Amino acid sequence: MNAVEVLVQRLDPGLPLPTYEYPGDAGMDLRSRIDVSIEPGGRCLVPTGIAIAMRPGYAAFVHPRSGMALRHGVTILNAPGTIDAGYRGEISVILVNHDRFESFAISRGDRIAQLVVTSVASVTLVEVSDLPGSHRGDGGFGSTGGFLGTVAP
Repeated sequence: MNAVEVLVQRLDPGLPLPTYEYPGDAGMDLRSRIDVSIEPGGRCLVPTGIAIAMRPGYAAFVHPRSGMALRHGVTILNAPGTIDAGYRGEISVILVNHDRFESFAISRGDRIAQLVVTSVASVTLVEVSDLPGSHRGDGGFGSTGGFLGTVAP
């Protein structure tokens, strides 16, 4: 598979560009441009020091780091964050600290999220009075996982 070329502007020359940690990884590591502490239950917009430009038909998605979520309860509030092909501003990440007791300190250069670039389809909506049938039908919200009826309406 050929690599997709994404233009990147380094807004902070003191930080490395995003990279894949291992061959075959889907996400490149994004780093914090600032030192910040997020209080229990708090949230913060953390800049990454980069801006990107992708060709039409592509988008980038900012995903949480699983280790931060598991060990510290820190994740992305609007996960995944969407970076449209036309956006040219600095990529920033909305982090939230779900821990009830401990603050979470981020230092400049810390890996805070992952950037996944993928192709996206442009669609044309066609309004109809009825949708064609399917095996699943309109079942959702746990209808296939054995938990139907456990959540109050």
